[in-house]
Amino acid sequence: MRVMLLGVGAVGEAIAMIAKDKPWLERMVLADYSAKRLKAVRKRLGKRKRFPVEQVDASDRREIIRLAKKHDVDLILNAVAPNFNEPIFDAAYAARCNYMDLALTLSEPHPTEPFRKPGKLLGEYQFAQSERWGARGQLAICGMGMDPGVSDIFARYAAKHLFGEIEEIGVRDGGNLKIEGYAFAPGFSIWTTIEECLNPPLIYDRKKGGWYTTEPFSEPEEFEFPDGIGPVEVVNVEHEEVVLIPRYINTRRVTFKYGLGRQFIDVLKTLHLIGLDNKEKIAVGNVWVAPRDVVVACLPNPATLGDKMTGKTCVGVWVKGKDKKTGKPREVFIYQTTDNQEAMQQTGCQAIAWQTAVGPVIALELLALGVWAGSGVHPPEHFDPDPFLAKMAEYNFPYGMVEMKNGRRLEEGG
Repeated sequence: MRVMLLGVGAVGEAIAMIAKDKPWLERMVLADYSAKRLKAVRKRLGKRKRFPVEQVDASDRREIIRLAKKHDVDLILNAVAPNFNEPIFDAAYAARCNYMDLALTLSEPHPTEPFRKPGKLLGEYQFAQSERWGARGQLAICGMGMDPGVSDIFARYAAKHLFGEIEEIGVRDGGNLKIEGYAFAPGFSIWTTIEECLNPPLIYDRKKGGWYTTEPFSEPEEFEFPDGIGPVEVVNVEHEEVVLIPRYINTRRVTFKYGLGRQFIDVLKTLHLIGLDNKEKIAVGNVWVAPRDVVVACLPNPATLGDKMTGKTCVGVWVKGKDKKTGKPREVFIYQTTDNQEAMQQTGCQAIAWQTAVGPVIALELLALGVWAGSGVHPPEHFDPDPFLAKMAEYNFPYGMVEMKNGRRLEEGG
């Protein structure tokens, strides 16, 4: 398989490191706006001719098309911030190659009732084009990171094997990661974190007519994460799974809750209060700059924080319903936990980046081997989850499952 990887930040670097010795990978073109990042990541990969580098602006549709044709790539893997999704997605279609990203095209709040009604949904731009992608025989897999991505595959597995009837699927993301030496240093893209955390959170409830929105950081709950992490307060956040899961899995309710912590929430609220979350450019003297880009520039690059991190991060789906075999009530939490020390030992990449990167690499392998195939625009739920979960052990990326009752763990396994 010949891949062009757009974006070699923390997650892009981890993707390249995980895929570097895979026999199914013929070529991975590393493309990024930053020549410095390209040089650093290329150096880490060693003397491997199948990793050429190209400097490119991710908003330049024509240049992306030119590079895809120059390197005769089969697939464009989009690992940049989701505000670039539309031109990259369109470029892949124009270049007649397949496409994969880690997050969907952005939403737009409802113009008059943003905290009650959804406006333009996440991924709406992409899924509206599924028919024309399918007519050409091209495939786009959208939302194939960790969450969304692996979390959606867990949900699909639960629906296929464990439950005859599903009442609720709740995605829960939390951990006990700490970063030494900084008063405030997010372990993931602050641009994307601001976007998803300050947008109105989306909830799906069939009894309430489908999707609706709430205030940011609403409905806090304490969720007890496994593998020694323990209880973490999680809150509602806008996320792709709430859009994707109800389209493919019959369930009454879907939520996404994130363990941000009080300090993180207070910082995000302050950024919003003074307008530093704005992603539109404003005039500063003779320069036009987006305030959010200034925030990004002021904070450390998440790719550089691995040796200062300690702890674990966990993502999973809490599924409630009736057991497929017995018909009795059942609750499970299917999850993946990544320890930062172990991630650093394996690839030299920090935990959040590594955890996000493994899923798309497994998906690339399944595509390369013809195990996953098709055309059109689809999320991970569209594909058979079984071969994906079988591959996780090969990547030292194990998952676990906890039986629960009334939200409390009974036992662990996996």
